[in-house]
Amino acid sequence: MSTPSDSADETQAIEDRGSNRSQRPNSTAFRSFIAEGWGPLAADTPERLPSADTAQAARDAVSAQFPGERLVLPGGDLRVRSNDTDFPFRAHSAFAHLTGWGSATEPDSVLVLHPNGDSHDAVLYFRPRAGKDTEEFYSDARYGELWVGVRPSLEEVAAATGLATAHIETLRDDLAKDAGQGQVQIRLVQGADQVVTQLVDEVRTQAGLLEVGQEQVLTADSALTELLSEVRLVKDDWEVDEIRAAVAATANGFADIVRSFPRATTHARGERVVEGAFAARAREEGNGLGYDTIAASGNHANTLHWIKNDGAVRPGDLILVDAGVEVDSLYTADITRTLPVDGVFTEPQRRVYQAVLDAADAAFARAAQVNPDGSRVRFRDIHAAAMEVIAARLADWGMLPVGAAASLEPEGQYHRRWMVHGTSHHLGLDVHDCAAARREMYLDAELVPGMVFTIEPGLYLRADDLKVPSELRGIGVRIEDDVLVTEDGVENLSSGLPRTPDAIEEWMAGLRG
Repeated sequence: MSTPSDSADETQAIEDRGSNRSQRPNSTAFRSFIAEGWGPLAADTPERLPSADTAQAARDAVSAQFPGERLVLPGGDLRVRSNDTDFPFRAHSAFAHLTGWGSATEPDSVLVLHPNGDSHDAVLYFRPRAGKDTEEFYSDARYGELWVGVRPSLEEVAAATGLATAHIETLRDDLAKDAGQGQVQIRLVQGADQVVTQLVDEVRTQAGLLEVGQEQVLTADSALTELLSEVRLVKDDWEVDEIRAAVAATANGFADIVRSFPRATTHARGERVVEGAFAARAREEGNGLGYDTIAASGNHANTLHWIKNDGAVRPGDLILVDAGVEVDSLYTADITRTLPVDGVFTEPQRRVYQAVLDAADAAFARAAQVNPDGSRVRFRDIHAAAMEVIAARLADWGMLPVGAAASLEPEGQYHRRWMVHGTSHHLGLDVHDCAAARREMYLDAELVPGMVFTIEPGLYLRADDLKVPSELRGIGVRIEDDVLVTEDGVENLSSGLPRTPDAIEEWMAGLRG
């Protein structure tokens, strides 16, 4: 028996111990043998991506706001799930918008807009595939072709995106070119990639750019992040079509959910059955989920972000499902439907559902208003329209200590006890898109054609809430649709999914045969 001092764990460096489970060959003969006898890869140059023009327009808009400055947009890195396994990679949304690379984006990629007079030269940096005669080919679990598949070449990505491309190893030197003294000449999207952040800070330090103060640097970076949100507030035709595709796939997923109910009601964690039915559709038709699915049955529907999904699905209950498919371009849908598990609403359920539906319809009507002078309502007005209905209905049910009008006053807001969230948010590459935009560009902005957002009022009447009539306790309802602002009103992109109680019952009956 060996003594502790003779143990391999005592002599092997901790960073090397991950290889203890592996028995990779490393003989000279093996290295020579694995490098030979491979046929050529397909030499076809990929076609330019349909997203390339949208990405170019976004880059031009950002470039115009920061002449003479170097702009650094990391695509993001792999994030550890546990030990040496990672979460599936998904590119940072600002990077995705300005490159159009979508779900094909390689981890650790970086887009840089290098100043060139009053404009910029955009360069996409990433690690291209290595030759089969390299050790990386067979031994690198993060980049090796035998481990993660064939990565693209610089030429292939350039052809697809319309961007100049360069090896990631040249990034440091390129960032340091012409770095000036005493002023912020590099702006970075913070938080997207810690390694890139560290690299940029090193370059800034060496160039004296941090001498003006870290606070000023972070303010400059925040201004870039702010603008990257604001240039996404209005979608072009290609982006709208991508959201339409995401909505269509999501509608198919909701049909799968209804078909899953018979099995869900027999499973101890029926909410997981519902969640899984939708997840399968999201992977089959898209890149995956746009966000964690909420499958909240019964009283769980009154927890706004219920994603544990570990509860039972019982006949007679409502189940609130908030779900969206993200397509390969990384645009997502965001739809909520509240469905009777056994296909028929009870009278109390229908009463609450109708109140929420009326609030949603009021919000749609307000959003569609076009004044004679062509002006539109402001984004915040949509929420106000929904709240007018919610407050009036709660007053009718005797749940408010004051009348509806008094509750709607800023010093009141009693009705918000049963709907604490907002009615709308922008939608696109992020489920809560454009989140860093300034208030005057978002909440206080006038609606313009091309905006895409949700309308999603709800009522959440918890089982333990004694201010709720007993027959309504435990009922939670949200109805969420995806909305496009048009020249003459709005379009409900998700109108293909039934919204009224009668239509839902008929639709569910048809799916169940």
